[in-house]
Amino acid sequence: MRQGLQKQNRQKFLQANGSVSDLVDILIDQKQYDEAFEWVNLFTTAELADYTRLVNAKVANPQVQLALDRWNQQNQQLQALRQKLQDKFSEGLSQQVRQLEAQVYKDAERISQDFPEVAELFETTPPDIEKLKSSIPTGTVVVQPVILRNSIAIFVLTKDRLNVVKTPINRTKFNQLLTQYSKQVQNDGDDSYIETGSSPLYDILIRPVEKQIQALSPKELSIIASGKLRYFPFETLYDKQKQEFLIQKYPVNYLTRISTRSLEPPTAQKLVRQQQAVLAFGNPVPREPQNLPGAEEEVKNITQLFPTSQAYLGNDATVNNFKTYAFRFPLVHLATHGCFQNEDCKRLNLKKNTLLFADTQFDIADAARLGLQGTQLLTLSACQTAQATNSSGEGIVGVAYIFERAGAKAVMAGLWAVEDEATRNLMIEFYKNIKQGMSKTEALQKAKLKQIERHPYYWSPFVLIGDPR
Repeated sequence: MRQGLQKQNRQKFLQANGSVSDLVDILIDQKQYDEAFEWVNLFTTAELADYTRLVNAKVANPQVQLALDRWNQQNQQLQALRQKLQDKFSEGLSQQVRQLEAQVYKDAERISQDFPEVAELFETTPPDIEKLKSSIPTGTVVVQPVILRNSIAIFVLTKDRLNVVKTPINRTKFNQLLTQYSKQVQNDGDDSYIETGSSPLYDILIRPVEKQIQALSPKELSIIASGKLRYFPFETLYDKQKQEFLIQKYPVNYLTRISTRSLEPPTAQKLVRQQQAVLAFGNPVPREPQNLPGAEEEVKNITQLFPTSQAYLGNDATVNNFKTYAFRFPLVHLATHGCFQNEDCKRLNLKKNTLLFADTQFDIADAARLGLQGTQLLTLSACQTAQATNSSGEGIVGVAYIFERAGAKAVMAGLWAVEDEATRNLMIEFYKNIKQGMSKTEALQKAKLKQIERHPYYWSPFVLIGDPR
C-alpha cells in the first residue's frame, strides 16, 4: 500500500497507521521472531530511505545513475500529472496517470532487482533473515530495541541465533524519559543524569537482555537505534548494580540497519591496498564564523602518526583535492564544519546538508562522487549534526547511511558539537589506538575510557556507525 503513495505522504502513512510496528508485535506474540526481525529491518531502512537527503542521492556506478536519472525524470512527470489531475479531473488524464504509475512502479522493481545498491530506495521485499545474520561479523552481538505500541521489543542477534524479549512500557513516560536524557547528556552542568536518566534507561533497554549478551561473550556490541532512540549514545547507559557504564563493559558501535553490503568481509585485493594511512582535511576557511584553529593541530597530530599520510589545511582543503586522493586512503578524516539538517546553519553561514571545503560547500547528496569506495573509516570531527531540529529522528544515522551507500565501510561522527580540546584529545587517542592494531570500535572505546571520569558530554558524542572491525 505504501509503495503506491506519493513520497510526501509515505512517512505520514507509517506514523498514522503504525502498521509495521503492529505487525511486528503480532509476529513476536506468535513466536515468529525471524519474520518479525525481517520487517523491523525493512522498516528501519524505509525510515532512512524516506529521509529527504536521499530523494536525489547519487550512486557511483554511471550505468546505475543513468537508470536512476531516467526513473527520477519519469517519476517527476508522474507527480506533475497527478497535480494536474488534482486541479482538474478528467477520465482521459486519470487513465494516463494510472498507466504512468504502473510503468514507474514496474521500472522501480526492475532497477532494484538489477542494481542492489539502489534497492533500499524503492523498499521492495524484506531481506532474508539468514542473509542478514550471515553478514554479522564473528564475535559481534547486535542489539535492536524497537518501540511498539505499549511495549518495547529488544532483538538480540548473532551470526547463529536470534532472540527477542518484549517488555511492557508506558509509552508517554518512556518518550519523556528519552527526551529528558537526550538533554541531560548534552549538559555538562547536570549531575543528576545517572539517577534520573542513564540508570532507568539501562534497566529498560539493556537489563532485560543482559544475561543473553553476557552468555555470548561478545567482542563488541552493535546497536541499531531507530526513531527517538537515535538521540543519545547507548554507551552512556549506567548499570547501577555494577556501577559502570555500558562502554566500560563492551566496545559499542552502531549500525544504520543490518546490511549484507557494509559488513561483508574485505576482499584480498582491498586488504593488499589497506596499509595504515590517513587523508586529513582541516580548517578549510580559517576565518569567523567558520574558523576551527583546534582542527589544524588535530590534523597535524593525526597525520604525524602514520608516515604515508597526507594533510590539507586552509586553502588547500579543497573538494578537488579530496576527490583526487580519497580513494588511495583507508582512513579519511575531515576536521571541517558540516551542516546536516534540512535548513541552513545560519550561525556557521552554511547551506543545509553540506560539508565545508575551501572551494565549496559540498552537497552530501553527491557523496557517491567523492571516491569513497576504498574507505574503511570516514571521520567527521567538527560537524553540526543538529539533532534538535530533526524531529523525525534520523540525526547522524541518516548522514552515515548516505556515506555508507557512497562506499565508506564506517563513519565516525558527533551527535552534538563539543569543545575543541576534548575532541582533539579523543581523536588523537583514537588514531594512536588504531596504529597499535586495535579494531575501530575498540580504539574508540579505549579513547573514551581515558575521559570516563568527566561528564559524558565530553567523551560520548562521537559514535562509530558501520563496520566495527
